[in-house]
Amino acid sequence: MSDSNVHDRIAKLVAENNVLLFMKGTPLFPQCGFSSKAVQMLQSAGAANVVTVNVLEDPELREGIKVYSNWPTI
Repeated sequence: MSDSNVHDRIAKLVAENNVLLFMKGTPLFPQCGFSSKAVQMLQSAGAANVVTVNVLEDPELREGIKVYSNWPTI
């Protein structure tokens, strides 16, 4: 998949969801401490309809979100 396709996929996900979390793992089985804390904070804040994306399932998305967000790590 090209970089622009990944960027378009990410942009679509962001546009379609009020609360979206790109994370390692799932809310029930987070794969890193940051992902676990992020889920806990969203739940504590009463966020409803949180959509999560497990970046460990898609290496292109995992790299693409770094470029999209201009943040070097996930």
